[in-house]
Amino acid sequence: MNLNPPLFRALLLAGIALPGMANADEVSIWRAFVSDQAQGTVSVIDLQAGEIADTFTLNGPASLYVTSSGEHVFAVQGNANIVQAIDTGIAIDDHGDHGDIEITDPALLDGAIEGEYPVHFVEHHGQIALFFDDEGVAKIIDEADFDSADPRIVEAGAPHHGVAAAYGDYVLITEPHPEDPSNLPVGINVLDANDQPIGDTHACPGLHGEANSGNLLAIACDTGLLLVTDSAEGPQITHLPYDEALPEGKSSTLLGGVGIQYFLGNYGADHVVLIDPHQETFRLVDLPTRRVHFARDSVRPQFAYIFTEDGNLHRLNTLSGEISATLALTEPYSMDGHWSDPRPRIAVAGDEILVTDPNASQIHRIDANAFELAGTIPVDGLPMGIVVAGGSGTVH
Repeated sequence: MNLNPPLFRALLLAGIALPGMANADEVSIWRAFVSDQAQGTVSVIDLQAGEIADTFTLNGPASLYVTSSGEHVFAVQGNANIVQAIDTGIAIDDHGDHGDIEITDPALLDGAIEGEYPVHFVEHHGQIALFFDDEGVAKIIDEADFDSADPRIVEAGAPHHGVAAAYGDYVLITEPHPEDPSNLPVGINVLDANDQPIGDTHACPGLHGEANSGNLLAIACDTGLLLVTDSAEGPQITHLPYDEALPEGKSSTLLGGVGIQYFLGNYGADHVVLIDPHQETFRLVDLPTRRVHFARDSVRPQFAYIFTEDGNLHRLNTLSGEISATLALTEPYSMDGHWSDPRPRIAVAGDEILVTDPNASQIHRIDANAFELAGTIPVDGLPMGIVVAGGSGTVH
C-alpha cells in the first residue's frame, strides 16, 4: 500500500480508516528496507499491508543504514565500490507538540558516491561520513545534498580499515597503524576545516566500532572507549578504560541507547557488555550460545534484543542487565564460516521487532510488548540486512 498524499487525502475525505490511524488526521506508517545477502537488491516492505511494496536493483549486495531523520537509507556496497541512497518516502517535521508527516513513494536517488571499498558509515547531525578502505579517505556530505553536491574528501594517510565522523567543520578520522596499515588503526585525529590536525593523535589501539548515544560518540579500542563530546572549541575526547574486573576481551561493535544514555557492545563470542558512560561502569551479560546480532529498542529504551546461534531471540533489560525473555524463532545459525555468511539481523519498527531469516526466505514479526511471534513475511532470496523508517504524525 503506497500512501501518496493525494491518495491519502482522498481516503480521508471518503472516511476510510487506514491501519495505524488514531485520529482522522493522525497516521502511523512503518516501512522495512531489506537487502539480499547475495544479490544487489533492496526490498521495501509496507508493514501495514505485510507485503513487498517495491524492489530496487543496486550494483551489488549492500549493508544498509537509516539516517536519524528516517528520510534516507544508505546502501553501502563494498564489493561494488559504490554507495547509493534510497528516499524512504517518509518525512516527519517536528513542531514541538506534534509532528507533521509527509508520505510519498520510496525512490532510489539518482546520485551515488563511488570509491574503492566503502565500509564504514557514520552520521552525526545529518552529516554523512563514508570511509573507503582501499583509498584511505573519508567522503563527507550533508544528507540533504547526497544527489546534488560533491563530497568533501579527507585523507587519512594510507589505505586501511578506517572510520571518520563529521563534527560541523571538524572531522575525526582514524590514524592508520604506522608499521602495517593492514592492521586496525591506532588512534583518532581531529582535523580542522582546512584538514589540519589539532593536537596529538588520541591513542585507540585496535580501533573498531563506534556509536552515538545522545550527545556522546563512543569509539571502541583494545583499551576501552574514547568518548567524544561537542564544545565551542571543537570535539573533546576522553578515554574510559575497561573495568579491571572484566575478563580479557574488547568491544568491536557498539550500539548507542536512545532515551537512556548507554552503550551496548559485543565482548567475546558469547557475551555483551552494557556501558554506563557517566557512572563508568561495565556490566557483562552472559549468553547461552554465541551471539549472531543485537539491536537496541528506541521505542522501549529499557530493552535491547540479541539473536543467538541456537535460533533464539533474547530480550535484554538494559537497566537491570538481565535477560528477561527468550523466544525460539528459527533453525540454528552457526557462527562458524565467513563473517558475511547469511544470518539473521534485527530491527525495531514501532511495536514490532523484525528478524530476517535468510535460510527460510522470510521475515519474522514479533509483538514487542507481548514478546510473541505475530506473523511472517515471505521475501525471495536471502533476506539479511534490515533497517526501518517510519513513525506517526499529523496530515494537514
